[in-house]
Amino acid sequence: MIKAVLFDLDGTFADTAPDLAASLNQVLIEEGKSPLPFETIRPMVSHGGIALIKLGFNFNEQHADFERLRLRLLEIYQANISNLTTVFDGINELLETLENKQITWGIVTNKPGWLTDPLMEQMGYSNRAGTIVSGDTTTERKPHPEPLYYACREISVAPKECLYIGDAERDIIAGNAAGMTTLTALFGYIEANDTPENWGADEMIKHPKEVENFL
Repeated sequence: MIKAVLFDLDGTFADTAPDLAASLNQVLIEEGKSPLPFETIRPMVSHGGIALIKLGFNFNEQHADFERLRLRLLEIYQANISNLTTVFDGINELLETLENKQITWGIVTNKPGWLTDPLMEQMGYSNRAGTIVSGDTTTERKPHPEPLYYACREISVAPKECLYIGDAERDIIAGNAAGMTTLTALFGYIEANDTPENWGADEMIKHPKEVENFL
C-alpha cells in the first residue's frame, strides 16, 4: 500500500536542463569559449554544477579557475532558475491523481536548498508538496538513505509505504537502502553510457503516467 510518492527534482519532477544549459553556455561565452549543444549538456544536468563545469571546460576541481567558474555558473542559474524550466509532461496529471487519492507527495533532491526552494516556489508547487528535502537539509546526501528517512519523518509515512522515483543511480541506491519501492525515470537525464537496467530499481518507467500502476 503506497501512502506517499517522492520524486527526485532535476530530471524526474522538473525539466531543469534548459536553464542549466543556458547558464553553462553563458559562462562559456564569458570566458571566450563556444557554447555547447543542448544535447551534449542535458545528460549531465543531474550531476550538478561540478559536472557541468568539468564538461564545459574539460578540467577538474584542482584547476585554479574551477571554483570561480562553478560559483559564476550557480550565480547565473539562481538569477534565471525558472525561465525555461517546466515539470515533465504528465507530472501535473500524476499530482492531481495523487492528491485525489490523498497520497502525499514530495521532493528529495541533492540540489541545495537555496536553489530548490525558490525553484519550487516559482513553479508554484511549494505549498502542495508534503515535504521538500534538499541536498543540505540533512548531513548526508543521496546515495545515502538519510534524506529519504527525513522525508518519511516529515510526512509520518513508513519507508516501506513510499515510492521513490529518480533518474540517477544514486536515487535508486538511496531508495533501495531506505526500503522503498523504487522507479527509474527513463525520461530523465540518462547518459548514453548509463545502464539503468543494472541499477536495481523495482521498475523502469518511460512516462510519469506509469506511476499510477504502482498505487
